[in-house]
Amino acid sequence: MALSIDTLPTSAQPEVMTRPATSGDSRKRGSVRQRGNSLQVRVYAGVDPVTGKPSYLTETIKGTDKAAHRRASKAMTKLQAQVDEQRSASSSVPLSYAIDEWLRTADIEETTRHGYIGYIERTIRPALGDVPVNKLTTRMLETFYGELRRCRTKCNGRPFIEHNAEGEHDCKELECKPHECSPMASSTVRQIHSILSGVLNAAVRWDWISSNPARIAQRPKQTPPQPDPPSPAQAARLVDKAFDLDEDWGTLVWLVMTTGIRRGEACALRWNRVDLDEGIMEVRTSYTKLRGVGKEKSTKTHQMRRIALDTETAVLLREHKARCQQRYTDLGAKWSDDTYVFASARGNDLSVPYSPDAVSSRYKKMATRLGINTHIHALRHYSATELLTAGVDLRTVAGRLGHGGGGATTLRVYAAWVAGADRKAAEILGSRMPKRAQKTDGPS
Repeated sequence: MALSIDTLPTSAQPEVMTRPATSGDSRKRGSVRQRGNSLQVRVYAGVDPVTGKPSYLTETIKGTDKAAHRRASKAMTKLQAQVDEQRSASSSVPLSYAIDEWLRTADIEETTRHGYIGYIERTIRPALGDVPVNKLTTRMLETFYGELRRCRTKCNGRPFIEHNAEGEHDCKELECKPHECSPMASSTVRQIHSILSGVLNAAVRWDWISSNPARIAQRPKQTPPQPDPPSPAQAARLVDKAFDLDEDWGTLVWLVMTTGIRRGEACALRWNRVDLDEGIMEVRTSYTKLRGVGKEKSTKTHQMRRIALDTETAVLLREHKARCQQRYTDLGAKWSDDTYVFASARGNDLSVPYSPDAVSSRYKKMATRLGINTHIHALRHYSATELLTAGVDLRTVAGRLGHGGGGATTLRVYAAWVAGADRKAAEILGSRMPKRAQKTDGPS
């Protein structure tokens, strides 16, 4: 392969870089050219697989003296080796293009996709969208994460006014305020890292880049889970209040409290998945609502699970089923076991289940009126912690909650309660051990 040096004084060109091109070379392998007080090393890397244009690897060497030329020669050798190691030419398309292609081809749950797009449009695209994917480095990603942890708007640290309108306006009337830095939560930065890692993994698979810089980038540490379930006394007040408000609502709150199912799973539950004679409930789907459109989807772990029902819960569900059947009769509708257990009666349409967001909102308002700071998901924590405290084994609790990993997730989230259950188990075992004879002092 040929090697050439551009725009260098003849006396300054080192001999090692003056090899003539061999016959048959259709393109020079690389070149060095002076750019002001620096040298730019440029090596041809093939054709961009996306744009179809020539692709080059470049490196800038400070200085123009003979020592700089020697460093440029070494840099060219390094870049040439990188080209030889690459399976194909890297692409210089911007990250925004790679993101769009990833979103178009990735198999992502609709609600998850909606959240990802929010992060992409608000944070990722404005900051890194124009950067070529083959120029994105680990250092750039870590700097980006650090800036977000300092201020979510990535301000320059200088005071400025956050205007509530564009163009000329009265700041006092619109209450424009001085900017105050607000750091982005570690969990949110980790989510952004996950998106970037997915995009860049796809770019590697598509031979646009040779390696994923996000793979080794440091991101904020994951905050240990800190479940805050209501106390037994608070749980009793909450369920009593729910039944006072509405028998159907009370049954839903009771079911979530005793089984630990997620709100979407409760909304998607159908009567043909509840065997009241056997006391078994099958959780197969979850209900979600996005932009006003509701649909069923698979559970969070994409697994079906069977949950045993206690006698009291079975009785409450039997009474609830009788109310639902009577409601159908009153409306002149045909009853079917395929109907939702918790159907919304708005507009006398019993084919639509409760909305998960409506469940969360109603529960939060009810708890606030009782002076309890909690949310519907905390009932899932309540179910788990009560079982663990009672000495139920970890695998059984994980199965009821629908946790994956054979209990690893359950152990990570509820480690403190698992430790308490372990202490209780130790005491139980100790109490069942044979008693040792007490030694007596003095001569026998």
